[in-house]
Amino acid sequence: SCTGAEYSVEDAEGDLLFLMDSSGSILPYEFTELKEFVVDLLKPFTIGPSDVQVSFMHISDDPVLEFPFNKYMSNTALQWGLLNMEQKLGDTNTGKAMTRAKDTMFTQKAGARPDVPKVLVWLTDGASSDDILEPIQLLKDLGATIFIVSTGRGNYMELKAAASDPSERRLYYVDPDDIYVITEELRNEILEIIRAKKLRAMDITASSFRLLWPKLLSSDSDYYLIEYSPLTEPQRKSWKTVTGDETSVVLRQLHPETTYEVKLTPINNNNYNKPLMIKVTTLEDENSPQRVVISESRPRSFRVSWAPTPPGVAAYEVLYGILPGGEPRLLNIDSSQNTTIVNNLEPNTTYLVTVSAVYHSGRKKALSAKACTQDVSFQVNHLKLTDISPTSVIASWDPAKGRVLNYRVRCTRHRRSPSVRNIPAQVRSVLLTDLIPGTDNRICVKAVYKNGTGQGLCRTVHTPQQQDSLSLGTESAKSFCTQEDPCW
Repeated sequence: SCTGAEYSVEDAEGDLLFLMDSSGSILPYEFTELKEFVVDLLKPFTIGPSDVQVSFMHISDDPVLEFPFNKYMSNTALQWGLLNMEQKLGDTNTGKAMTRAKDTMFTQKAGARPDVPKVLVWLTDGASSDDILEPIQLLKDLGATIFIVSTGRGNYMELKAAASDPSERRLYYVDPDDIYVITEELRNEILEIIRAKKLRAMDITASSFRLLWPKLLSSDSDYYLIEYSPLTEPQRKSWKTVTGDETSVVLRQLHPETTYEVKLTPINNNNYNKPLMIKVTTLEDENSPQRVVISESRPRSFRVSWAPTPPGVAAYEVLYGILPGGEPRLLNIDSSQNTTIVNNLEPNTTYLVTVSAVYHSGRKKALSAKACTQDVSFQVNHLKLTDISPTSVIASWDPAKGRVLNYRVRCTRHRRSPSVRNIPAQVRSVLLTDLIPGTDNRICVKAVYKNGTGQGLCRTVHTPQQQDSLSLGTESAKSFCTQEDPCW
């Protein structure tokens, strides 16, 4: 595990709220890993009322506040509080927890401070039982920056929309066992926000950026004047004002790849305040691939596809390596392609695949997904059907090779939708009922492995009329269905 940082951060000031999935969908060892991850993440920070304050809330049936911002005033006390937390179990009602956080957490009563940056770190397995986008937007409207650490796949588009912009620096996918690999990167991203001791630019896109500054005014009648213009066209000046209690603003409707000169002047009737200056360059108008799809998984290969394929891409890079910590390998793909097959892989193995769009500007935008190769495909043996009555048969089979998780039995009854049952690995027979006398019924059995399924073995049975005997269709008595076969 990660031993944490060996340095200290003393020039940061902010309120950090951790919202962590404590429901029954999180395994106990994963909950412990997440607690230790938060401890390592926060180790370098100076904790106190003039520095960094931390609050913690559990996601469960109902949100559970572990401690408010003003509970722990030293790093030692904070670590003790974190490590002694207990999992709450229950359902994953994330939206409810975010609504509670919006209503109660970034308030003076909970120990939050009105004039410091607000950060919310959401630790999740990627699933939620209720809607999150509306309460997340309300939290953003309060000025909170949302980071998401997902230990599962989750709904990428939903999580991307939930994270603050730019989402590629606010959204992290990682295995619970490997979560320590993102500690330093996430910590540095948080520091970018809470080290706001001067006029800074954040969340830079092709058409906007956020300005952040320390609190310089105190009276309600004070305000800030913000003037900005393209560096090469100073006559195209724009301006806006914000009230004295604000410490950030988003400038929008900007031009791509343009350097802006920005001046923020605190306006106070009693004192002269020196303006703060900054130059900010907007990004190239780029869109990254928003979806990576893994398909055609086999023991030694799988297909990687991505969409959309934005203009301005010079090439794609597909980086893949065994989880955890395998040596990555790189494929260079022409910009006209949006799919490739990755070969020479290990069977029954989990890979992390990262697709990067490489733009003509030299910048890269990446998106990752997990991919699993299949076990070497094994097949069940000697599928046998024994009639019990004109409406029922027993299907039995010999065990398949390899480490079988369970067997999947599919019965396609005459003119009805197929039914599928999962049978434990130690059981190798099943009673199939509700057959119609005098009809053909197709029965298939396949072994299920950790990362896929083996070949299916199928037989067709003709159920007897009341006096007939059971008969197997001669042509299909030993027919095989592979995974790609549409019948199974």
